[in-house]
Amino acid sequence: MAERMFEVGHGDDAHATVQAAVDAAVAAGDAATIRIPAGIWRGVVDVPPGAPALRFVGAGATRTRIVHDHYASRIDPRTGEGFGTYGSATMFVRADDFHAQDLTIANDAGPVGQAVALVVDGTRAAFERVHLLGHQDTLYLRKAGTLAWFRDCRIEGTVDYVFGAATALFERCALHSLGDGYVTAASTPAGQAHGFVFRDCVLTAAPGVGRVYLGRPWRPHGATRFEQCRFEAPVPAEGWHDWGKPGNQATARFAEHGNTGPGSALGGRVPWLRDTAAGPGTATLMQGWRAFE
Repeated sequence: MAERMFEVGHGDDAHATVQAAVDAAVAAGDAATIRIPAGIWRGVVDVPPGAPALRFVGAGATRTRIVHDHYASRIDPRTGEGFGTYGSATMFVRADDFHAQDLTIANDAGPVGQAVALVVDGTRAAFERVHLLGHQDTLYLRKAGTLAWFRDCRIEGTVDYVFGAATALFERCALHSLGDGYVTAASTPAGQAHGFVFRDCVLTAAPGVGRVYLGRPWRPHGATRFEQCRFEAPVPAEGWHDWGKPGNQATARFAEHGNTGPGSALGGRVPWLRDTAAGPGTATLMQGWRAFE
């Protein structure tokens, strides 16, 4: 049986919004591809739990843009309370086996506090040539046990713009800091072997940015590793931050190996940097999952 196809657009057979196409695919119940043409597609998108394996295909990251502007303190008219960090997301991936390529997911609320572009809650989610744009808390990899894989993506933000408890691999990604802050805020559980791994990535910053920490532990055992990356952003000598909680220094699992660029020197790093050896291979990290084959 051929894979189902759903189109977003303005034609007779197309769905007017991305969410309408998702709803139709969920109702059909089979694995499907949703094609999203060039344009700005404004509105929250939710891929709900139990949805079949879905693939979003855009027309290019600079051409297809899924955008919304909720933020944590904005009042949700359904509840009369703020959306909160989780509820502020432009897109929620709450189902397993999701894939997206060649599009942008953005939160354009601006520097107003927590304003998430993408939440990933499903067990396996892969992103290829996807731009994730925001300020604080751009990418929320919320759950322990989630596997997420990002290849040739771009992620922008200021404070904690990659955060959460998942195991995630970032390959050949661009991480661009729009202001002083922290790239990562891992909340990896103590019993989970791996958190965020950045491999062959480039860290850059907007003009005038002064300090870009590699990360800080949102929870005590937060795990983050940078290997074979280039640090062009102004990473301070110490590299990492303990979130103002000295006890985190004994538990946080931060590692660097083989990085280059002005901010990569290990001589001034925090004495509690956990590891400078090569990290786990892809098969180990992703538990045998082959997202791009």
